[in-house]
Amino acid sequence: MILTRVLVLLLLFSFCFFVPPSPGKLHSYTKQKHLHPKSRISLPPASAPEAVSPSYNVNSAPHSPTVFNVQSFGAIGDGVTDDTQAFKMAWDTACQSEETGVLLVPKGYSFLIQSTIFTGPCKSGITFQIDGIIMPPDGPDSWPIKYSKKQWLVFYRISRLSLQGGGVIDGRGEKWWNLPCKTHKGINRTKLPGPCDSPVAIRFFLSSNLTVQGLKVKNSPQFHFRFDGCQNVHIDLLTIKAPALSPNTDGIHIENTNNVKIYNSIVSNGDDCVSIGAGCFNVDIKNITCGPSHGISIGSLGVRNSRACVSDITVSDSVIKQSDNGVRIKTWQGGSGAVSAVTFHNIQMDTVRNPIIIDQYYCLTKNCPNQTSAVFVSDILYTNIKGTYDVRSPPMHFVCSDFLPCTNLTLSEVELLPAQGHILSNPVCWNAYGIMQTLIIPPVNCLLEGIPKLMPESDVDRC
Repeated sequence: MILTRVLVLLLLFSFCFFVPPSPGKLHSYTKQKHLHPKSRISLPPASAPEAVSPSYNVNSAPHSPTVFNVQSFGAIGDGVTDDTQAFKMAWDTACQSEETGVLLVPKGYSFLIQSTIFTGPCKSGITFQIDGIIMPPDGPDSWPIKYSKKQWLVFYRISRLSLQGGGVIDGRGEKWWNLPCKTHKGINRTKLPGPCDSPVAIRFFLSSNLTVQGLKVKNSPQFHFRFDGCQNVHIDLLTIKAPALSPNTDGIHIENTNNVKIYNSIVSNGDDCVSIGAGCFNVDIKNITCGPSHGISIGSLGVRNSRACVSDITVSDSVIKQSDNGVRIKTWQGGSGAVSAVTFHNIQMDTVRNPIIIDQYYCLTKNCPNQTSAVFVSDILYTNIKGTYDVRSPPMHFVCSDFLPCTNLTLSEVELLPAQGHILSNPVCWNAYGIMQTLIIPPVNCLLEGIPKLMPESDVDRC
């Protein structure tokens, strides 16, 4: 009897403190009742909080890199205010940090930067994250006299740098292009040389272990990227654009630089998509879409009787369209050195004026004399190169030095047809030795067979 009374009291007590669930909660409760008892599937998580914009010395998680936001150093980002000093302070701080850091150029802002040198060596690696817009002064009249007009952003003696992001580097080059930067017409149809003092947009000098990826770079006054004396360079997913008639706006130029990878990029400009200068070796170019442009070039080499050595270059799986040249090797008379072990493979040509060209008489005027010395060109392989050519020029052009012929040129699976009409133009050869491993269209019957008899070993500088 006593036990019965206790149970009744407990039941009444629980009803007094019971609060019925709301309809929504009751629905959720009812759904959960029917879950399999062994299920470990979680309910959907709540919405994630909005991300906080990173700023100087704020870490998003343990062991994450320190973020150096240029705005925390005074950058305004209105496209008018000079933000150079803020960028320099952010760089110097990141460079002296013991831990890997991120120099952040935030999205939604435009930063005006004067000609600047970012110097190293730094204590650790740096990621230069460009999510906003960076631009120089607008043209030569706005360029301060105290700053060099030959360069804009320079990275000097840097190792382990990644220049990346989804932002834009805008060179604002139009006012520079309108200067008489190249040979131009004078009075009475004479031609006058003009100054070429216009800046390279981004230059890496004596640096190593570099990564450049994801950026959009446009309208440089001169070269968009230039690498001098660098090693271990990886370029990926770049978009480089300038008008087809913009002078000297090479996309990527390398000089005395080795172990280079240039992948998965689009270049459309007024000069070479990629140009390879003296002292370069171990260069791999793959999956490039190039054009309108002047194509992909090795050279020019041997200017002013200089010595040039280039070797182990591969260009593959790429497209060249509406361009003056396709794959080109160009050297000056009077130079020395050698170009060797070059492969051009699996390249699609679309209305290209000179799809395949070796020119050992490269000259910018009509007064270049023929000389007895030359850069030796040998061991060049062309495989699976197909598409169409502009009928104004022959599809293949192998014109080599009178005194030092090109040797061991190999062609396989090359098919080049006219973009207009049905008449095939004959290739042009001069003092060029090589073979056709398969049927070539059009046939290169002008290649000489074997090994040249009159080529003393002392005349060949194999580097």
